[in-house]
Amino acid sequence: MSLRTKMIKSSDDSEAKDSAQKLKGIEISVPIVYGNVAFWLGKKASEYQSHKWTLYIRGATNEDLGVVIKRAVFQLHTSFNNPTRVVDAPPFELSECGWGEFEIAITLYFHNDVCDKPLHLYHHLKLYPEDESGPLSTKKPIVVESYDEIVLSKPSEAFLARVHNHPAVGVPRLPADLALPPAAPLEDVDRRKRGDTKDHPLSQWFTNFSEADELLKLTAARQQVQGHIARLRRQLSMVGGQHQPLKPATEF
Repeated sequence: MSLRTKMIKSSDDSEAKDSAQKLKGIEISVPIVYGNVAFWLGKKASEYQSHKWTLYIRGATNEDLGVVIKRAVFQLHTSFNNPTRVVDAPPFELSECGWGEFEIAITLYFHNDVCDKPLHLYHHLKLYPEDESGPLSTKKPIVVESYDEIVLSKPSEAFLARVHNHPAVGVPRLPADLALPPAAPLEDVDRRKRGDTKDHPLSQWFTNFSEADELLKLTAARQQVQGHIARLRRQLSMVGGQHQPLKPATEF
């Protein structure tokens, strides 16, 4: 599933005061992926502990999202101890054990210079294959992920300067006469754990959402549609050969 979510900063007094520093006509995109990887426990499975799963928010190509996201809150099922889980530093993820599938609400909070509105996402935790009669495997996990692009319009000069060369952020070509101020670091940047997931132990199972793969999927879908059209035409031609077409009752 692919989405494109546009975030708009609230119009309040503080926004009005620094409106001169906003860059109109510029949009910054932050590609993200959210989902889960679930492993069946095999012989170690019990009635209430059949799978170990990890829920996460990551960069589309595993970049550190801490440059934009400040905090992630995961709302688990009420049967879990402490069902509201808060993750204050990247990588934004949590791991648990359980037996059931349920919907998880995910709330992302951004740094002050990014956006003052949180983003609400929803993910249905998946533990079992679509074909429920198929065998379970302890080696190959169930992976369900969704792609989204967070679009930030009219960024501040300070924010743009901070993320201009960051790999997690897509910045359009800027006007040649635009002079950005020196980049200000994030708070507690020295104490933050590096949050990229390129060397994550689960990275081999992550879905590749590259543009090349999307083009291949579109090409395959187009070929499939063209194949269906060709078969329908052949069927119609066969029917047409067996029956003479009806002539119009009246010709003008």
